Amino acid sequence: MTMIERVPGLVTDLYELTMAAAYYDNRMEGRAVFDLFVRRLPENRSFLLAAGLEQALDYLYNLEFTAEQIDYVRRHPSFKNVSREFFDYLADFRFTGDVWAVPEGTAVFGMEPMARVEAPIIEAQIVETFLLSTINFQTMIASKAARVVTAAEGRAVIEFGTRRAHGTEAGLFAARAAYIAGCQGTSNVEAGYLFGIPTFGTLAHSFVMLFDEEDDAFRAFLKVFPDTATLLVDTYDTLAAVKRLTEDFEADIPSIRLDSGDMCQLSIEARRILDEAGRSGTKIFASGDLNEYRIADLISRGACIDAFGVGTEMATSYDRPALSGVYKLAGLSRDGRMSMKIKMSPDKSTCPGPKQVWRLTSEEGKHVEDVIALADEDKSAEGAAWKPLLELVMRDGRPTDERLLSTDAGESNSAAARSAGCLARLNEARARASEELKRLPAELLSLNSETRYRVKFSERLAEEKRKLEEEITADCLFNLQEEANHRSHR
Repeated sequence: MTMIERVPGLVTDLYELTMAAAYYDNRMEGRAVFDLFVRRLPENRSFLLAAGLEQALDYLYNLEFTAEQIDYVRRHPSFKNVSREFFDYLADFRFTGDVWAVPEGTAVFGMEPMARVEAPIIEAQIVETFLLSTINFQTMIASKAARVVTAAEGRAVIEFGTRRAHGTEAGLFAARAAYIAGCQGTSNVEAGYLFGIPTFGTLAHSFVMLFDEEDDAFRAFLKVFPDTATLLVDTYDTLAAVKRLTEDFEADIPSIRLDSGDMCQLSIEARRILDEAGRSGTKIFASGDLNEYRIADLISRGACIDAFGVGTEMATSYDRPALSGVYKLAGLSRDGRMSMKIKMSPDKSTCPGPKQVWRLTSEEGKHVEDVIALADEDKSAEGAAWKPLLELVMRDGRPTDERLLSTDAGESNSAAARSAGCLARLNEARARASEELKRLPAELLSLNSETRYRVKFSERLAEEKRKLEEEITADCLFNLQEEANHRSHR
């Protein structure tokens, strides 16, 4: 039995393919514009950190349908009336569109497009599910991790969540997103292998319990890992274990881990015991159901903890475990003419046309406000303090960053080389996220912030939306009147 091999062409919802078939068989053509955005920030989130773009671009660049996948779709009952030509179309399918997106690690807010897709309507439609799943998830985790890292006030945070994540793939990409947000590394070895993220580990209670004496477990582990061992000291009696480490062990103890009990008091007492024994170089690491609130509380009470391991709460974004990002049609271009599109549903309305987000930064380097504008508006004319957030990241189906493209076979395409390349790009996103957190207004970084960053629509965009709403409303009223007149003459 082998592990399941993913099939990118079918990583989609069925209705994306049924719509694609309906577009094709009805000869509905044109170049669509879709926005990917979050309507409003989740509760207890005053900002989001964008993540997941690299995986989205990799998917778009490599997307295709194999003969076996096409045959599966063809045999689905929903497709019994679909033309043979549609399946021929899928056989040659490649994404040929353009993508504009905010770079990973950028702070974003409600209604702001994180990505804009411009592509032939079928192409733009089919990719919706994957783009939403990937960007929603990693943005959600990066945003949670940023809160945890902020709460730690400069102390190291390690992502420990794969065993509690919603599947191993979720654990892998949670590690990636958390690293972007500022975590020092992860316990996930696959994330280290694929992305180059630093990996860390300690030992489990089971290792200690397998030995008749706790000290024998410590000696056995230190024998193999004298320079990196982190000894778990809470299996039986935490402080007694720490005291024996200072009295009965000549070797240096790199680190100890607390995983239960009153971590604040235990860390203070453990630090005292270690320091009095001349073991000031031994670090204290804490784990066990930690989140940003518990970490902030520990620090506020004077806990002597050097680093934190955060698992379940980070890898699942436990308090807000879903990000309701959406992917909405904003326009359709035919014969060189753009037809603006909006949705008018209560609480779910959208804005028309291709868009850009402009950000104003003060002379002190703090972000002040964002303006969502039409793509052809240029606020840089108002001063250098205005910067556009969305960048062209894919042109004609090809990433603009050549580093994202597959290299030639051989040493340059070794796992180590690919991992190093991934880490270099991740470190760029990580540095961007760190800079963004410094530039956000301080009140937004509070764990219980009720402050909302100022985001508004440009006058032109607001006017375009107003005119479209009036036109659609007028058309609806006209159609209702025509129907009433028709009924009255029956």
